[in-house]
Amino acid sequence: MLINSLFMINETGEIFMEKHWRSVVSKSICDYFFEAQEKATSSTDVPPVIATPHYYLITVYRCKIYFVAVVQSEVPPLFVIEFLHRVVDIFLEYFTECNERTIKEQYVIVYELLEEMLDNGFPLATESNILKELIRPPSILPSSVVTTITGKSQVSSTLPTGQLSNIPWRRTGVKYATNEIFLDLVEEVDAIIDKSGTTVVSEVHGKIEAVSKLSGMPDLTLSFNNGRLVEDVSFHPCVRFKRWEAERVLSFVPPDGQFLLISYTVGSTGTSCVALPMSLTPQFTFSEHGPCKFSVKALPRNTQGKILEDVKVTIPMPKCVSNVLPTATYGMPNYDPVKRTVIWNIGKLSPDRRIEINGTIRLQSGEVPDGNPTIEVEFKLPQTAVSGLRVNRLDVYGEKYKPFKGIKYVTRAGKFQIRS
Repeated sequence: MLINSLFMINETGEIFMEKHWRSVVSKSICDYFFEAQEKATSSTDVPPVIATPHYYLITVYRCKIYFVAVVQSEVPPLFVIEFLHRVVDIFLEYFTECNERTIKEQYVIVYELLEEMLDNGFPLATESNILKELIRPPSILPSSVVTTITGKSQVSSTLPTGQLSNIPWRRTGVKYATNEIFLDLVEEVDAIIDKSGTTVVSEVHGKIEAVSKLSGMPDLTLSFNNGRLVEDVSFHPCVRFKRWEAERVLSFVPPDGQFLLISYTVGSTGTSCVALPMSLTPQFTFSEHGPCKFSVKALPRNTQGKILEDVKVTIPMPKCVSNVLPTATYGMPNYDPVKRTVIWNIGKLSPDRRIEINGTIRLQSGEVPDGNPTIEVEFKLPQTAVSGLRVNRLDVYGEKYKPFKGIKYVTRAGKFQIRS
């Protein structure tokens, strides 16, 4: 992988930062990106790869910023996309937020990080543990003030210990008074449901986020009660892939601190049926002369007795709608006339509760919508993995202590849509 340059562009089209590792590439190369952006229907619909006469532009949109990498020769695009996501993850770990203001305030550290992460366009140090030994995270004071007062930069004068070992993601000599490891198994449900309630498509995108505070050099083994469910897995470099292939067991020496252990999907090949935790029954009536009205009934299901949280239903109305008067048996309905959208904030929803929203619709004179809207749903289901994946055992080898182990499950709605 060979990256020539990186441009950071905000939503208004301003290039507020650029970094070049080889020859300087003119900003005018971004004109090809702006042309593609104008044709896109939304911020996320910009093509990830844009071909130009002399370069390829590979883009990622995160945190309301476009990260545009410029490559001169053909490279696997997913490698570059993964690297750009790693850049954003490192920024979030260093600065707790990644936006235009933060990047401008931490300009020096951002440049130092990018300089260490790529060497002449090739990936070098992308693990946060190594980078934190090379470049100290910012303190409360701006780095320019610290440099002025102390006369020292954020760059360390010593080489990271992990850089020279065969486990570069973990530094040596890690010590904690209390040894503990926490795992968060987070799943997002993508689903399309037709108006009769039949599931057209359903898929679960899951990941396990870990926080490791373990002394020494522990060797961990994580097993699942039904690991054969998962597909399209992607691992942290610490995971031994052959062990996973043979036994469906995660064997690894963990990095110190926070890291993404594994990401996966369930149901992408149609081999598994996902039990959706919520169902909606919509009904719309549009008429040029008669009354126009709508109703949506919501019912939790397959929640294993848990309460759904942060439930919100968004109903985008057709362009010919002039006003909507919604009422609900539970929650707070609201109509936004600018976006022509009904937003139903439900909040918490117990598993035995049936609720409904209905209302009258006013149309602009002489117009009738061509079709019914597609409803979007948001929710969170705590202490549940909707795919059925469960952690069976987490064992620690190589050290004598017995650490505290915490495991948390949560399911959220991804692109959860109901066609009406």
